[in-house]
Amino acid sequence: MTMLRWAVIFLIIALVAALFGFTGIAAAAAGIAKFLFFLFLVMCLIFFIIGISVGRKVL
Repeated sequence: MTMLRWAVIFLIIALVAALFGFTGIAAAAAGIAKFLFFLFLVMCLIFFIIGISVGRKVL
C-alpha cells in the first residue's frame, strides 16, 4: 500500500507542477508516479500468483 500511496503523491505533484507551468518537474514526477504504479501492479500480481499456488498445495 505504501508504494501505491507514493505513486499517488507523485501524481499530485505532477498535476500541481503542470498547473503552474513547471513542465520539467511535472514530467519527472509523472514518470516516477507511472513507474511506481506499474511496479505496484507487478508486485501485486506476483503475490497473487504465489498466494494461489500456496493455497492449492495446502488443499
